[in-house]
Amino acid sequence: MRVDSLGNPVTASSDAALAAVNDFVEGFLAYETRAAGVLAAADADPASALLNAYAGMLWLLLESPEGPGLAAPYVAKAHAARPHAHPREQAAVDFLLAWFDDDIARAETIADAILAAWPNDLLILKLRQYHAFNRGDFAAMLRAAAGVAEANADNPHLHGMLAFAYEQCHLLDEAEASARRALALKRKEPWAQHALAHVMLTQGRIDEGALFLEGVRDTWTGLNSFMDTHLWWHLALFYLSQGRFDEALAAYDQHCWTQEKDYSQDQVGAVSLLARLELAGVDVGDRWSDVADHLVKRGEDVVQPFLTLQYLYGLARAGRAEADPLLAAVRRMASTAPNLTRAAWRDAALPAAEGLVAHARGDHEAAVQGLRTALPRLIEVGGSHAQRDFFEQIALDAAIRAGRLNEAQQTLELRRAFDPDGVPLNGALAQVYDRLGLPREAAKARARVERRLAALA
Repeated sequence: MRVDSLGNPVTASSDAALAAVNDFVEGFLAYETRAAGVLAAADADPASALLNAYAGMLWLLLESPEGPGLAAPYVAKAHAARPHAHPREQAAVDFLLAWFDDDIARAETIADAILAAWPNDLLILKLRQYHAFNRGDFAAMLRAAAGVAEANADNPHLHGMLAFAYEQCHLLDEAEASARRALALKRKEPWAQHALAHVMLTQGRIDEGALFLEGVRDTWTGLNSFMDTHLWWHLALFYLSQGRFDEALAAYDQHCWTQEKDYSQDQVGAVSLLARLELAGVDVGDRWSDVADHLVKRGEDVVQPFLTLQYLYGLARAGRAEADPLLAAVRRMASTAPNLTRAAWRDAALPAAEGLVAHARGDHEAAVQGLRTALPRLIEVGGSHAQRDFFEQIALDAAIRAGRLNEAQQTLELRRAFDPDGVPLNGALAQVYDRLGLPREAAKARARVERRLAALA
């Protein structure tokens, strides 16, 4: 019996088939474009249950209504080849079948069984975390990674996955230790770089975070569009806090919105960064129109609530009529979604959707009402807390524009605890204090902005 590069048993008909398995596993864990080669490998080896299962998984990760249709031929081949495969490969096929049927709870149960039997199957660990992440089940992410940590003590990808799980659980010291362990093992470990950037952002280590990401940019080679654009997205967040608005806008133009413009993750990264730029007072010109040109192709895409909400805001902010049928689709999902996700659609995504559309169309009081209802439950729609801060910022802007100044002052001062010198934040505070008749506090906020900008000169 052959084994893959992680030591897992593989039924491979040839050296080329084994190399394709390794390329997919290693490329997937490292967020490298070479993982896409599994499609051609599966086409060349229809009797390989594992290669066809991996190809099907790759298409499901497209995160679009078209994904299942593209995955279907590979799902069928994987299922047909299943009886002749190793038990680990059979379990991988079963995982794929459950995912393909949108039975995520069953897929997660199968993944847990695979990891219990074959703890070196880090690809399944990555997908187990992916599904938990999409439902805001960060404890499950940590539980899965911690359960196989001892068996993978020298694997940098394991420590990167562990770091992000710790960070999403707000265990920041543990997250940083795991991320640094991963980077000591392999400097080019983008998920660990990403997790450490999260830690630094959450702790208000803005200058350190910018310097860290700038210092590892040379390793951002061969990455898929999500990982490359997302690392630049994180760097742009640090630039925004520092008041380096031109550099943040350049990151958007030259990196974040230049690659796979029809891919879900590139699209939501563009929407949320463009909104943040605009909320910081940056003139974004006609950039919303370009994003919306790609979002309209989504139609009534409700594959994942976290993604749908940002598609919706981008369309509404660009003034596109297509926002209305997408909002109607969200309303339908509130009553028709599978049991596992129905509450998330009903209690979080729907009020958030209504609030986002209201904000984009200038009805700020309605935006406050919708987003205020949604925010306590938004963890259920998925996304990281750094990504979900997009909704917090829209709600804050709506409160200011609706004249809810006491509410805005409270929120801004709480946010200053983790972004003490942030230029957009202190600029907003200065305006709010002026309107509240507190000129001394407004002056303090402006002084923080001036000191920050002077440090850049």
